[in-house]
Amino acid sequence: MIISIENIGMHFGGVAALSEVSFTVDAERIKAIIGPNGAGKTTLFNLITGVYRPTSGRIIYGGNDIAGAPPYTIASRGITRTFQNVELFSNMTVLENVMMGRHARSGSGFLSCALRFPNMIREEREIERVAREYLEFVGLSARAYDMALSLPLGYQRYLEIARALALEPKLLLLDEPAAGLDEKETEDLGELIKRIRDRSITILLVEHDMSLTMEISDEIVVLDYGRKIAEGTPREIQYNKKVIDAYLGGGPGA
Repeated sequence: MIISIENIGMHFGGVAALSEVSFTVDAERIKAIIGPNGAGKTTLFNLITGVYRPTSGRIIYGGNDIAGAPPYTIASRGITRTFQNVELFSNMTVLENVMMGRHARSGSGFLSCALRFPNMIREEREIERVAREYLEFVGLSARAYDMALSLPLGYQRYLEIARALALEPKLLLLDEPAAGLDEKETEDLGELIKRIRDRSITILLVEHDMSLTMEISDEIVVLDYGRKIAEGTPREIQYNKKVIDAYLGGGPGA
């Protein structure tokens, strides 16, 4: 087990976005979080990555409760994410975007960077070398000097993944990575996600494309109206009556 979500609740005023949600994620697996719009999936990601502090419950990672820890602390411990709407540094090249992700592992301080000390120069070269490796891994090495926003949407999503990988995460959260992609791009993305898992990186996936989710996931958690209604293998979820009702509009508890 790499992370345990324990009775997590999140309220915005009088609205419960999540209520007593619990599940665990085993290491080196792909676990998907699915559910209708408004089910609480992105809220859960925001809790895990420190954007929100939960109203109740615990998030146990590496033996510690990280619920409410700042995002930079969580990232430094090996949890990174991508976003539903691609978030890139628009005024930077493809290579520079990935290097920015790698800089979180940098040991050089402000003075060393400002005065260009030899150790800082060596470290910067190493950051660039590693960034290029991740660009090669996602198939973007030939676009290293292109501006990030000049890339087609599919490549932008690959770039965001490469930047997240540059931090060397143990747990990678992917928020609707197939949004806006065509069938071939989605198929290629699925293969990339499996290759990431094969590098001993655990993946937590939010995705509306059910074909992709069922194809690549080891396990699936289903949320509806902020509550967990099912958990199991793709086949178990596919034939779960509560899940079918939720997607067909049966409503909570149907």
